Amino acid sequence: MASTPSRMIRLLSLLQTCRGWPGPELAARLGVSPRTLRRDIDRLRELGYPVRAAPGTGGGYRLEAGRAMPPLVLDDEEAVAIAISLRTAAGGTVAGIEETSVRALAKLEQVLPGRLRRQVNALQSYTVPLVSQGPAADPDVLTVIAQACRDHERLGFAYRKRDGDGGTRLVEPYRLVHLARKWYLVAWDAGREDWRTFRADRMASPRPAGQRFRPRELPSPDIARYVAESVTASLARHRAVVTLHAPFAAVAERLRPQDGVLTVVDEHTCRLHTAADSLQWLALTLGMFDVDFEVHEPPELIAYIRALTTRLSRATPA
Repeated sequence: MASTPSRMIRLLSLLQTCRGWPGPELAARLGVSPRTLRRDIDRLRELGYPVRAAPGTGGGYRLEAGRAMPPLVLDDEEAVAIAISLRTAAGGTVAGIEETSVRALAKLEQVLPGRLRRQVNALQSYTVPLVSQGPAADPDVLTVIAQACRDHERLGFAYRKRDGDGGTRLVEPYRLVHLARKWYLVAWDAGREDWRTFRADRMASPRPAGQRFRPRELPSPDIARYVAESVTASLARHRAVVTLHAPFAAVAERLRPQDGVLTVVDEHTCRLHTAADSLQWLALTLGMFDVDFEVHEPPELIAYIRALTTRLSRATPA
């Protein structure tokens, strides 16, 4: 007879096949007596697994949905399929679940055997997405970062800045934030003794430094907005100040974090401080709010919108 832990794992695996098992058949599969089977079923119930028994002497057992999510037992094919799906979702394929996917991927890959991890890497390497979504972070990099955030462990990595200069960093990692199809790490930079935001696709060879740290108070209670403001501030090529002729609430519900910082002017208008790499992108962002607006600065954006208006007018003959 197998040991109790290994037998219970085998029992759980059988119950998770989503079919009802007659008691005698299930006991035979496990090589135990009906009495031992009933004890193992009771142990699973104590651990939170909702195992239901059908009435009668030959009644069966079925694992049903419960109030909480207990641990699952996966076979090799299921583990590989879930890892691939989480890596895909982490890249932003399904909007809104990117950060959750990275957390789940970090937990799964921590316990994934090396042979299965190699299968996942091979499938990921030789699968080409239909649509490119710009610079993408390596899922392995995201996993290492997420685990370091969870374990409060210092992280070292090579980093390439926007201007192309490179160097190494040692940080206390806190949060991964998905913004505008890019991943950003919010961390305390030990060398600079200040909070920094790092783009994950510019990070290489992240590695735990083997040093635990005591968590600091985050630089903002709204870490997503903090990242958005940090990213906006770094895009120093074109900064804009715009008055939008619409109530704050009406604009705020359409505002993405990367669009900038919105403030109230009065009950009918609000002001947007934003920045971008190009005048074209600024004009497009403002137009998508679908409200009247007035650009205060920069002069280059005012001139560009005037030229764009003339061009669009020529495209719609009277």
